[in-house]
Amino acid sequence: MFEKILIANRGEIALRIQRACREMGIKTVAVHSVADADAKYVKLADESVCIGPAQSNLSYLNVPAIISAAEVTDAEAIHPGYGFLSENADFAERVEQSGFVFIGPRPDTIRLMGDKVSAKNAMKAAGVPCVPGSDGALPEDPQEIIRIANGIGFPVIIKAAGGGGGRGMRVVHTEAALPNAVSMTQAEAQSAFGNPTVYMEKYLENPRHIEIQVLADEHGDAVHLGERDCSMQRRHQKILEEAPAPGLPAKLRDKIGARCAEACRTIGYRGAGTFEFLYENGEFCFIEMNTRVQVEHPVTEQITGIDIVQEQIRVAGGEKLRFRQKDIQFRGHAIECRINAENPYTFVPSPGRISLYHTPGGPGIRVDSHVYQNYLVPPYYDSMIGKLIAHGDTREQAIARMRTALSEMVVEGIQTNIPLHQDLMTDAAFLQGGTSIHYLEQKLANLKKAE
Repeated sequence: MFEKILIANRGEIALRIQRACREMGIKTVAVHSVADADAKYVKLADESVCIGPAQSNLSYLNVPAIISAAEVTDAEAIHPGYGFLSENADFAERVEQSGFVFIGPRPDTIRLMGDKVSAKNAMKAAGVPCVPGSDGALPEDPQEIIRIANGIGFPVIIKAAGGGGGRGMRVVHTEAALPNAVSMTQAEAQSAFGNPTVYMEKYLENPRHIEIQVLADEHGDAVHLGERDCSMQRRHQKILEEAPAPGLPAKLRDKIGARCAEACRTIGYRGAGTFEFLYENGEFCFIEMNTRVQVEHPVTEQITGIDIVQEQIRVAGGEKLRFRQKDIQFRGHAIECRINAENPYTFVPSPGRISLYHTPGGPGIRVDSHVYQNYLVPPYYDSMIGKLIAHGDTREQAIARMRTALSEMVVEGIQTNIPLHQDLMTDAAFLQGGTSIHYLEQKLANLKKAE
């Protein structure tokens, strides 16, 4: 096993990885920007290296600086966390070429699954159900594009092959609007991702977002750790996640999970990964695979008892998975609320100094956060300052524990979205379970109208 790992990330995930390493007896190196010099994970690391100024492109996205930090500290492996360089195949390749282990899939696997067109083709070949759509990238001929759309049936959605994070997508309801929508999405894709390739899918009107967590080793073994429901979203950004998905039959979960595990074996996947699906009318439709640890991984950890970050590290070190599918048991229900430094209803970021900070506790409560009292939330990065997770024997108990935890949590000096989560914990549709990906935006729009 590794003796020292460099953590190429910041915030709560940097602290989460660090804790996993400490438990395993592995030393850690924290890289940080000037803005994060006083961060908790920087102070707790065995070593720390400043890799640049506050701006991400000059620090957390600065590949030469990260590689140099690994060299000067004699780290053996680099864990990318999520976001930043975690799904950058060129970075993974550079890490390996420099003699370090990349804690994640191989670069060619990241490339395969990072391009939505090649990912979809690979999943079709592996028997994973996909959203009906174009066979690969859209052609240049406008008439052929219209023919493809009519074959799929309106409404359709145009997506960037290299897209992510809710960007590079456009819904089209009519044939007349199609040519302009395609050209606009291509231009946006080129600008945002350096790749103008787009493809087309059937636009599902009222789906849920359900994802399957997988773990695979380099010896050909792969398992799934069940599903998560991530349907509570705003502008394709997740707000709240839970596991298991309310109302999803266990047989259906086992069936789709087994297909995802088999797909991992087919493509030679290594590490932790997530297959994301739209789920409507009892049907799963693959949309993309995230080749990294997810923000919402704690809800799966709570119901399986498996430390996903530690398993990532073990697999990267060449070890075999320590369990088979039959060994994985699902216990109870878990919910995660993303705590963001932002206005709870306008979502305007609220950086600044936290003047008072108190975290909740009690049975089944977990807080993953890097902040503390007097911590200065910088304006340069994502607004998430932590995650509040509640686990219970039943979904009802998990919700009750989350309500209590949210009422106990104190963050003053900045605005947070805690009031929104408190609202959701008493929302009739959420309590029933199974809301679609459009539910939260519709709810927020109705609140705005009522003002």
